[in-house]
Amino acid sequence: MIRMTVLGILCWVHAAAAGTHSLQFFGVATSEGTETPEYVTVDVVDDVQISYYDSTMEKPVLLLDSMNETVDREVWERRTWYILYCQEILKWSLRNTVQRFNHTGVHIYQRAGGCELHDDGTKRAWSHYAYDGKDFISLDVKTRTWVAAVSQAVFYKHQRENDTARQEITFKFFEIDCFRLLEWYLQYGMETLQRKVRPAVTLMQRKSQESAGTDVICHVTGFYPREVEVNWIRDDEAVLEEGVWSGEVLPNEDRTYQLRKILTVSPEDQKKHSYSCQVDHASLDEKMDVKWVPEAALNMGFVAGGVLAALGLIIAVIIGALIWKKRASDARSPDYTPAQTKEQSDASSNSSNSTNNDRCDPIAEKLMTQEENKRLG
Repeated sequence: MIRMTVLGILCWVHAAAAGTHSLQFFGVATSEGTETPEYVTVDVVDDVQISYYDSTMEKPVLLLDSMNETVDREVWERRTWYILYCQEILKWSLRNTVQRFNHTGVHIYQRAGGCELHDDGTKRAWSHYAYDGKDFISLDVKTRTWVAAVSQAVFYKHQRENDTARQEITFKFFEIDCFRLLEWYLQYGMETLQRKVRPAVTLMQRKSQESAGTDVICHVTGFYPREVEVNWIRDDEAVLEEGVWSGEVLPNEDRTYQLRKILTVSPEDQKKHSYSCQVDHASLDEKMDVKWVPEAALNMGFVAGGVLAALGLIIAVIIGALIWKKRASDARSPDYTPAQTKEQSDASSNSSNSTNNDRCDPIAEKLMTQEENKRLG
């Protein structure tokens, strides 16, 4: 669904610092002739998608139930109006930019902006635009001026700066309304946006592919909010940077995050030092330290011998089963006559005058034996 994938085609994802809440909005206008809507936009607060709208819909929707249940709708109604207003601005911008570049075919015009609230009360707002994925123009909110990234954007700069009514709408949003909207999102999405979830830490080791050492993986997952600090510590003191590879913070399906940090330890250092993975997160009262206990090295000769012995046993069992199956199948065949042993042949000739039933019936054989003993006695 495009609602879930639209973030993948939009740019300028801005990472907020610790102690900061941010509202980011992304919009994209697309030329006619594609299967996607001509306009798509989303609001994201602290990496959580809050709203969605595309040009096939009547109006934007909020994605958190707690926000839909509130009676305080004035701020959201104002945001709804602004989203629809920006739709017309971006579609107009796309048409004019395509003409300026004298382009044909399918093209896109993108917008990304937002605002931040810091714990110390400071604020910041920004707005950027791109054409076909490349910087086109940006708004300097502090100086209230437009900055063209390419020569073709100069016309857009002059048009926007000369349209005073539209300028006032834009500046009012970035100077006042954006921060009100962020505070409203935080207030009514508190259960989701301001929750704190402790991380789970797992250590795993593997043979290094690039050296004779061991790679130790510290996998930290299930934490929220996104900001986290993960370090490898040697001998409970030194924070290691050399020999450490860090992955990116990635989202989980349940709106939490995960991160991996890999430490490569040489055999010599493994004997001389101790190592631990240290995690610092807003959900923790103090830093979490998880010590690495090296797994015992396996005796490869013993392992190989054990594997060969196990394989031999398995092969023997399979062969035995096949032989048994063959014999059982032959025994059930009406044309099968088992070969007689010498003893069976002699017994058969000595009892040639007996019936088949007698030879097969142990009671009959016993009676015959008793009669024979009486006669001889």
